[in-house]
Amino acid sequence: MRGRPGVTIVIVSFNVRDHLARCLQSLANAPPAAPHEVVVVDNASADGTIAMVRDRWPAVRAIALDRNAGFAAASNVGIRETRAGGSPLVLLLNSDTIVPSGAIDRLIDRLVRTPAAAAAGPRLIDTVGVRELSWGRMPTPFVELRQKVLVRLHQRGTGVARRIVQRRTERERFVDWVSGACVLVWRADAEAVGLLDERYFMYLEDVDFCAAHRARGRAILFTPAAQVVHVRGRSRATAPEMVEAAYRRAQLAFYAKHQPRWHAWLRRYLRIRGKLDPRDS
Repeated sequence: MRGRPGVTIVIVSFNVRDHLARCLQSLANAPPAAPHEVVVVDNASADGTIAMVRDRWPAVRAIALDRNAGFAAASNVGIRETRAGGSPLVLLLNSDTIVPSGAIDRLIDRLVRTPAAAAAGPRLIDTVGVRELSWGRMPTPFVELRQKVLVRLHQRGTGVARRIVQRRTERERFVDWVSGACVLVWRADAEAVGLLDERYFMYLEDVDFCAAHRARGRAILFTPAAQVVHVRGRSRATAPEMVEAAYRRAQLAFYAKHQPRWHAWLRRYLRIRGKLDPRDS
């Protein structure tokens, strides 16, 4: 496709120097053909991330925040800081991804060829090629339960679950949300919804962002035409309690905003299970 629109690639990092290096190297090894810029927004890492980026990738714009602002707020910094003369497309990309040659260009092509869509997400796979279920329906308690059971069985290698995920990631479709690990969005659409909701520190900000676009009558596209490697679970492995608490706070914020009839029920359930943060009581 000729004349691809330009894209600003925004990568948020927090103490993931080695993963970020691998992500940036993948972009350097096979840069997209579309005009592009790469921006790293670092959440006050203590591992020398900013120094590494500036030393090894001087063409990458490195923005150092003075605190860990979370994924949504840091992503918004990257979008706002590139607004003046910025590209019409923004790619939000996790630091724990590896981008194969041509993947970004194929994702751009599919979004450009789908005028109804505000955003598009690729098929995500792990480092050995196992597919991730990177899209879904708008969460309710029952939808969340089904999704979590399927994902856990899939991660354990259960045959039925693997076949379901294989089938669900086989064809292009409009969905309620795509994973924020890699999501391409028109800048104008992102700005029309006020960017990402910064009440979400981590988790569910991608689902909320997609919901905001759909509320404006814009579609969300999942496309296997593009495929990106996602190395996930590092934060959960190193700080499971912090990750669990962050997810519960995001879950409460999401239900209060989108599913208010379930919010009180969720609070009671978390309190009974001893998982309600005292700050949320």
